[in-house]
Formats: sequence, C-alpha cells, structure tokens
Amino acid sequence: MAAPEEQELSQAQTEKLLQFQDLTGLESMDQCRRTLEQHNWNIEAAVQDRLNEQEGVPSVFNPPPSRPLQVNTADHRVYSYIVSRPQPRGLLGWSYYLIMLPFRFTYYTLLDIFRFALRFIRPDPRGRVTDPVGDVVSFIHSFEEKYGRSHPVFYQGTYSQALNDAKRELRYLLVYLHGEDHQDTDEFCRSTLCTEEVLNFLNTRMLFWACSTSKPEGYRVSQALRENTYPFLAMIMLKDRKMTVVGRLEGLIQPEDLINQLTFIMDANQTYLMSERLEREERNQTQVLRQQQDEAYLASLRADQEKDRKKREEQEQRRQEEEKVRQSALAEERRRRTLEEEKERKSECLPPEPPADDPESVKIVFKLPNDTRVERRFLFGQSLTVIYDFLFSLKETPEKFQIVTNFPRRVLPCLPTEEQPNPPTLKEAGLSRSEVLFVQDLTDD
Repeated sequence: MAAPEEQELSQAQTEKLLQFQDLTGLESMDQCRRTLEQHNWNIEAAVQDRLNEQEGVPSVFNPPPSRPLQVNTADHRVYSYIVSRPQPRGLLGWSYYLIMLPFRFTYYTLLDIFRFALRFIRPDPRGRVTDPVGDVVSFIHSFEEKYGRSHPVFYQGTYSQALNDAKRELRYLLVYLHGEDHQDTDEFCRSTLCTEEVLNFLNTRMLFWACSTSKPEGYRVSQALRENTYPFLAMIMLKDRKMTVVGRLEGLIQPEDLINQLTFIMDANQTYLMSERLEREERNQTQVLRQQQDEAYLASLRADQEKDRKKREEQEQRRQEEEKVRQSALAEERRRRTLEEEKERKSECLPPEPPADDPESVKIVFKLPNDTRVERRFLFGQSLTVIYDFLFSLKETPEKFQIVTNFPRRVLPCLPTEEQPNPPTLKEAGLSRSEVLFVQDLTDD
C-alpha cells in the first residue's frame, strides 16, 4: 500500500488539476491526473496535447506508429542547397589540413566502428519514442540556456502535430534538426538562427519546428528526412494533397543566404500553395452549398412533416368529432328506445279504467304542453303514481314533467321521495270527482 504522502497532491498540483479540468472539460479527475502526470504536471503541454487529440491528432503518449512519418521525401523536384566547408587557403592552411587529415579519418572511422558495435550490445535508446512533447520542450529549454531567449518561435508540439497544423492552416513548415556534436552547429545557432533578420523572417512567414537528433523525437524525424550533414533545414508544405519536402538546406549557411534560399523555395512553390488554397476554398464553398441545400431540404422536410402532422391531427379531430356525433346518435337512439320500452311497460302495468258510473271514480282532464287534452277516469283510492304512469305512457307526454293543479296552484307529489316514500292517493291529495290538471314540461330543466 502506497504511503499517504505519495497519494496526496500538493496544493499547487490540486490547483493545476482543477484548472486543467476547467480548460479541457474532462469529467474524470483520474484521467486529468494521469494526463498531467504524463506531462510532469506541465499544464500548458498537457492542455495542448488534449486539444490536439480533440482535433483528431493522436496523443503523443499513444504508441508510435511502426511506419515512417507520412511526409513525401521522394519528389525528385526537391530543391537541395548544400553549403560545403571552405577549402584551406595558402601553404600553411593546406599543410595543417594534410597533417590533420589522417587523424580526423582515424577518429571518425573508429567512432563509426564503435557506434556500429554498440548497437549490438545496447540498442539505441533514441529508437523508442515515449515522450515526444517532452523531447521538444527539453530541447527548447536547453537551446535557451545556451543561446538565449532571442530565437525564432519554436513550435511546442510533436512533429506530427506541426505537420497537421501546417496542413490545416496551409502554411510552410520549416524543420530544423539540431546536431549537438557537429562542429558547425554552435556557429549556425549563434550567427544565423538567432539573428534579428532571420528571426523576423521565420516568425512572419512559416511555422518553425526544431528538435535535437539526440532526442528520440528528433532522431525519428531524422530517420524520416535522411539528412546528410548539419545544420539541416527542410521546408515542408502541402503539395498535391500530401505534405511534401520541397527544399533541403544543409551546412553552415549565412543569414542573408538562408533568407534568400527560403524565399526562392517559397516563390517556386507558391503556385502549389495557391492551388491548394483555391481548391480548399472551392471544397469549403461546395460544403457550405451542400450544407445550405441540406438545411433547405431539412426545412422543407420539416415543413412537409408539419403539414402531414396537422393534416393527421385534423383528420383525427374530424374522425373523433364524427365518432362523437355517431356515439351521441347511438346514445340518443338507445335512450329513445329505452324510453319507448319504459312507456310500453308502464302502459301495460296500468290498472283498468273504472266505469263512469262507479261512485269512487274520478274524471280527470289533462292539458298537455302541446295544448292537447287527454281524459281518463281513476279511482279515489289509487295512488297519484298511477296518474303519473298514465301520463308517462303517452307518446305526447315529455320525458320529464310534473302535474300541477290550476287553483290553488300546487304540484302533486306523484313520485316517492325520502320524506314521502309512498305518494298519497287521489282522495288524500284532495281531488274532486272532476278535475283539470296541467302537465308541465321539465325536460329543459
């Protein structure tokens, strides 16, 4: 189990962790911590690597590809400019050169034999790229310690990321491979690369990527570009839809000569870059047009779908209304049939009409709401419910009604209620042997 002090983060690391999470939008704190640890808690390098991943560039901590970097170096039209070392002058110069020649030959021969034999004993550690961003940042720091901070703006990222940015932005990419052990490297850096005119020219015209060949990332680029000597510069651009080396500058080149050579390379390839820009602009316009067409199609499709939806809703609404009318008609028909059946049943259940000479008979004339008159005899001892059932059984009688006397005006309690479950008889209701009663329609109520 790890000690508590190894697991806990310092306050500065915690602040960097929270800042990195805010900048990248990652939700997992463990992933944020792993990314920062891979970059030795360098938040700038970690954020740049994360942003490059989001743009489709593989993380610098993914295993490197087994195939070489995808840059076209086989173009026979590549402009190559090699600065040879100056020849000895005078008798003294040639004498010194001839005296040192066997020693230099022996030294470099033995050095090559030693390096060749060392490969069988210990593999070259530069062949394994584990931290390409760290290699570049480490070179930049060592360069500034030795030559100062007045230098062209170095691209702080991997070679692959520099290629990707140059391709996306349609810019020239100048690659500088730094040979630390070469005799001309120090003079080139001090007298050429860090001069004001070269610095201004490079910063305004192109991206500038550099790394030492003693670093795994620089060694990998060296294997791809196959330089012959140092200092080595390669101009790369998008040509025929491929990142292509269009110029190689090797040897100790002077500032003015360097600017002239780079200008010549750029002028010679400007038409390719303009062609790529025009083609990309045409592709962008085509993409915008296609996007506008797609948006117009989607808008038309949404409008058609909205019309179809409204049409379906209207059809459904009409169907529901028609169904409602049909159901209402069916309900009304059922109610009418039920009413007719109830009238027939009431009619069949009525007691027979007593004869006119029956002393207990009562002659009642009913005046209906439609001004028709109906006459019938009942018995004094019969309930008022019989009168109501008789009227209910008539076709002319409304569905709901009440029976009212004329003078004094009062409503006859023909139906049972909670206070009077058994309606009174005709005699109890105070009716005489001859009565005129009015039928009042209550259907609307």
